Amino acid sequence: MALINVKDILNLTPQLLSIPFNRIWYSYDEEADVLYLNFKKPSHADDSELTDDDIIIRYEEGEVIGITVLHASKRKEAI
Repeated sequence: MALINVKDILNLTPQLLSIPFNRIWYSYDEEADVLYLNFKKPSHADDSELTDDDIIIRYEEGEVIGITVLHASKRKEAI
């Protein structure tokens, strides 16, 4: 049985509740060190933008449907 740190998940709860989406699907590609967050399933992005801090924001018909976080494991908590 895999061990999880429930305290880490509980610490995430306020941030998750502040996101303006009711559902979030995610996956992590360890080899590429990329975290994918999707707010709509199925999602078919028709546009995207790369921010200065290596985050790709994906859009479908002008609405944000997900983000891709590059270099995910090297991110520090935003202060």
